[in-house]
Amino acid sequence: MPFPTTAASASAPTASRDGAGALPEWNLADLYPSMDAPEIAADIAKGDAMATAFQARWRGRLADTAAMPGGGDLVEALREYEALEEILGRLVSYAGLVYSGDTSDGAKAKFYGDIQARITEISSRLLFFPLELNRVADEVLDRAMADDAALAHFRPWIVDLRRDKPFQLEDRVEELFHEKAITGRNAWNRLFDETMTALRFEIDGEDLALEEALNLLQDENRDRRRAAGEALAKVFSENLRIFTLITNTLAKDMEIADRWRGFTDVADSRHLANRVERPVVDALASAVMDGYTSISHRYYALKARWLGLDRLEFWDRNAPLPHAPKRDISWDEARQTVLSAYSGFSPDMAEIAARFFDHRWIDAAVRPGKAPGAFAHPTVPSAHPYVLLNYLGKPRDVMTLAHELGHGVHQVLAGPQGALMAPTPLTLAETASVFGEMLTFRSLLDAASDDRERRGLLAAKVEDMINTVVRQIAFYQFERDLHEERRAGELTAERIGEIWLKVQGASLGPAIRLGPGYETFWTYIPHFIHSPFYVYAYAFGDCLVNSLYAVYQNSEAGFQEKYFSMLRAGGSKHHSELLAPFGLDASDPTFWSKGLSVISGFIDELESFEP
Repeated sequence: MPFPTTAASASAPTASRDGAGALPEWNLADLYPSMDAPEIAADIAKGDAMATAFQARWRGRLADTAAMPGGGDLVEALREYEALEEILGRLVSYAGLVYSGDTSDGAKAKFYGDIQARITEISSRLLFFPLELNRVADEVLDRAMADDAALAHFRPWIVDLRRDKPFQLEDRVEELFHEKAITGRNAWNRLFDETMTALRFEIDGEDLALEEALNLLQDENRDRRRAAGEALAKVFSENLRIFTLITNTLAKDMEIADRWRGFTDVADSRHLANRVERPVVDALASAVMDGYTSISHRYYALKARWLGLDRLEFWDRNAPLPHAPKRDISWDEARQTVLSAYSGFSPDMAEIAARFFDHRWIDAAVRPGKAPGAFAHPTVPSAHPYVLLNYLGKPRDVMTLAHELGHGVHQVLAGPQGALMAPTPLTLAETASVFGEMLTFRSLLDAASDDRERRGLLAAKVEDMINTVVRQIAFYQFERDLHEERRAGELTAERIGEIWLKVQGASLGPAIRLGPGYETFWTYIPHFIHSPFYVYAYAFGDCLVNSLYAVYQNSEAGFQEKYFSMLRAGGSKHHSELLAPFGLDASDPTFWSKGLSVISGFIDELESFEP
């Protein structure tokens, strides 16, 4: 998930190229009026001064302060630290959002880089605080929190922080890692983003950006899909050298950091950041891989028959079904569809989601240089989230809107937890987004007028769930294989392609032919670059929501209140605490099978339809 952005602040809606109507561009003025606004310089100066004063006052004093009755002034230190997180978070969020709106704009790229550099410099003076706090004895902190209710408010953050304790390094090494990130990992991330958004794909005489080219893989015309697949493969192949270098460098960078910190498995640092145990993720991955045959292999064989093909080519994977509705969906209709579905569950949920439209917290237009994909960025609790997507009027775009608004609602509800405890681990961060998709899908399914429409909706949902569960676990396995092999030395582009084809072939099954060119399609997945091993969070969220939705369907009054309580918790509770009120337990080996059975059930229903 790259850092978000668009134009500097307010801008008018942009006309769609695809009949989707006028599309909104976000108004970032709630953060700062413009890139050259004096408020930015003022906040940088304020953050700089506060960080210097904070370091001078508290460095070397935390152990003695915590040992005082009620933790002494420790609660004051925590409040100052949180206030600094707010100021610095607002700055870097705004810069990231501006940059995401047009990564090809030199002025925006410089602004983003300069802000990143200043925030890195300022925040380096704060690094001592969590490191030193983790050196305070457990019994001292426990006693202090028991004696002071104000300090106990921060207990979830302190307990969470202490999970990092076995892996933290000496202060000076941590400072070096922190400061070198600006010329290391962050720089490689930026190179990937700017390279990817600059790529152009010539298809049938048109010069298209990545999102537009990928969208053609859903075109009803097979020749058009083939042309898109071949153009994507051609451009990815021409740029293999730089993507191979970026991937090798970042995999080695992660291995160095993990080795210094003492992580043993290639994904353990991600599991720790997600506050999820390795056996839970292993159980999820095993359950999904065991289900490849009954889910993705079965579905794609069914789809090939529906399309009248012996086998699907890779560019047919997301092809529309015969006789499926093919009209473009306007932005206004997409808005109404999602808000209506949300309202059916909770008017409060719809009201929060409506704010994103009413106050221009969404950037939906497709523009040259704009970051591909979609995200919801929470910014800081004192402001509000922003959503970016590239809306092309397809049914999947409506589901993407529902997904990102689910994130947005979650982030709004968690905001009162404050800058330290509002952020949610990635595994649970996908819960509200996938739940929002499910609400929208179920609403559309209930309104289906005939079997043809119902089949089209079910097939689209199954494909989305395969992309969310099967495809993401295959991505996770690809990353595992790549990072494990990288420990022995650099991987050639050809070798990375072999790993990619192996895991994709296993997950998609024999009904899809992964022909020449597909070995390069690993290059465009941003999660491999920005957040290694992030991808299993999608599968975690989808399977969790399948189980959660079953509870909702069978529950009496009170589900909505429990659901909102879960979202309001933000990052203040472990997944086991959040799921307990629903009678769910992610550590139960049967939990994931129950979630996967929902997908299998949809495929069972699809098989009952005549082709």
